[in-house]
Amino acid sequence: MQTIHPAAPAAIAALAPLLGDRLSTSEALRDQHGANEAHYPPAPPDAVAFPETTEEVAAILRECHAHGCPVTAQGAGSALEGHHLAVQGGIALSLARMDRILAVHPEDLDAVVQPGVTRSRLNEELRATGLMFPVDPGADASLGGMAATRASGTTAVRYGTMRDNVLALEVVLADGRIIRTGSRARKSSAGYDLTRLMIGSEGTLGIITEMTVRLHGQPEAVSAATCRFAGVADAVDCVIATIQSGLAVARIELLDEMMVRGFNAYQGSDLPEAPHLFVEFHGTPAGVGEQAQAFGELAGEYGASAIRWTDRTEECRELWHMRHQAHYATGALDPGKRTLATDVCVPISRLAEAVTHAQDLARELRLTSTIVGHVGDGNFHCGLRVDPTDADEVARVHRFTAALAETALRLGGTVTGEHGVGLGKIAHMAEEHGDAVAVMRSLKTALDPKGILNPGKMLPADDEG
Repeated sequence: MQTIHPAAPAAIAALAPLLGDRLSTSEALRDQHGANEAHYPPAPPDAVAFPETTEEVAAILRECHAHGCPVTAQGAGSALEGHHLAVQGGIALSLARMDRILAVHPEDLDAVVQPGVTRSRLNEELRATGLMFPVDPGADASLGGMAATRASGTTAVRYGTMRDNVLALEVVLADGRIIRTGSRARKSSAGYDLTRLMIGSEGTLGIITEMTVRLHGQPEAVSAATCRFAGVADAVDCVIATIQSGLAVARIELLDEMMVRGFNAYQGSDLPEAPHLFVEFHGTPAGVGEQAQAFGELAGEYGASAIRWTDRTEECRELWHMRHQAHYATGALDPGKRTLATDVCVPISRLAEAVTHAQDLARELRLTSTIVGHVGDGNFHCGLRVDPTDADEVARVHRFTAALAETALRLGGTVTGEHGVGLGKIAHMAEEHGDAVAVMRSLKTALDPKGILNPGKMLPADDEG
């Protein structure tokens, strides 16, 4: 085996007696854990470790800390900014076997889970209780990965993001210490909020090994609709009016005409190639009916047509399954290329400006681009098809992403609403955070003085800002 990191051989030798066949250096397994859904080149680790307990995670980190060997935590591998890639080699720490649901407390609306539990599995277990975990990023991601990247998704406009739905964590620090942050209480004024510090830290400050998550009641009734608009600006203006009117929408998603074309090509749908909104309301039958009627009237004021409602569970599920295939549907356009996915988030009053600017920019740069977004909270995604071997097209794609990030910041927003920083957004951290980047570096140094946790992610190098 050819190692990438010089400290890896000694760390692997030290870990072998602890893990046995749960530590692998096989080329096939390393390649599997070095792949990603996005456009980044493969980055195989030197070895893949499969711990099954918090104590094993702690032992792995103690050895890697002693040898100065990088450790990159991995969940389902569905992230789009390369968070889980071991770009400096070392150990890929797969948490897939730490997948137990440890406790469900229906009376307190919370559950305690290990990080490898996926959101779909948790919801299957909760079905008989009348409860659900609502955060839905689309991919069947692991809850640990969702917490580490501060994930959100289609339901965030009503139920919030992972930041709002994690009460407490168990975390292993870089030197192997195990700490607990937060509790099952719904609020606390005791000490620094280390739970929120770890959520969104992308595995650079500690490894999450247990989570206490907030649960919500399953809605008594659900109603979903699709409607189309003459232009993206009309659809976005309808979204802004919907949110400002106080309608309790559970999901409200924008698809531009190129995204619709991708769905038609990938899934055989027959939507007219025009901008669409997908919406959903949760509540009582009477409440959902009133909200649906109010939305229909409001959408009509913005020129919505072909509004199609359904309250059938299977049809609602099919609608959101189609929406969740956006990454792959984008791939049906310009076959043979890769998809660079990026996202920004702006104040909702500036959303129309940001979305139309993104469309204009893609046309100007002659790029195939789709737009889809959780626009109820000002967040949207662009999927750009790119041939990695075409230097001119690669340069145009990078011009697009840089200009979109600059626009988001100019409009009072952020360069990423939910994808996270990973590899792809590092270049914009100083521009967005200024001197706060130095504070972030101080936190990183305090908790990970040897820099072994997911190196090369989140923070720019000292000479880059």
